[in-house]
Amino acid sequence: MLNESVLVLNRSWIAIQVASARRAISLLYQGYAKVVSPEDFSTYDFDDWKELSRTADDYCIHTVSFKIMIPEVIVLTVFNGVHRRDIRFSRRNIFERDKSACQYCGKKFKKWELTLDHVVPRSLGGRSTWENLVLACVPCNVKKGNRLPEEAGMPLVRKPRKPRWIPYSGESFASIRKVSWQRFVDAAYWDVELKE
Repeated sequence: MLNESVLVLNRSWIAIQVASARRAISLLYQGYAKVVSPEDFSTYDFDDWKELSRTADDYCIHTVSFKIMIPEVIVLTVFNGVHRRDIRFSRRNIFERDKSACQYCGKKFKKWELTLDHVVPRSLGGRSTWENLVLACVPCNVKKGNRLPEEAGMPLVRKPRKPRWIPYSGESFASIRKVSWQRFVDAAYWDVELKE
């Protein structure tokens, strides 16, 4: 239960990340956060939340002297920025982005059955970038060979691009875990600054 996901809002109530329940309760206990009630947006500090938890039956962590409910949403009391952490360019994150599916045939495979393919082959000047690397099953990679997808008659299932996940978690704003998060995630989506 301590690894349960909790949505974290900054002081301006903008969704900035997803944390574990362990981290959320730690922030709450230290006074760096308050619990947000999804029903009426009331906020509770640690003592108030502990008192409210006394009557709860489900979703609680029991200690020797008290029990405390796992919050769904917390709001930070100090931090008002937005975490700007670049997503690491790695094999793991390419697998996460492409959801372990070949980007030519669209079928899902086990990790060891997939290869990384340069959309524009290195022999033609292609580089190892988010926009030029995709997952490919061995048969599709062999069929495509040292050609562009158009030349091989193999269009990509999805154009590769750098992922946009919630910082620190690998969570996408598009994949909302809890209904109570919807309102906050929608606000974060609509209020994000667009690039020219």
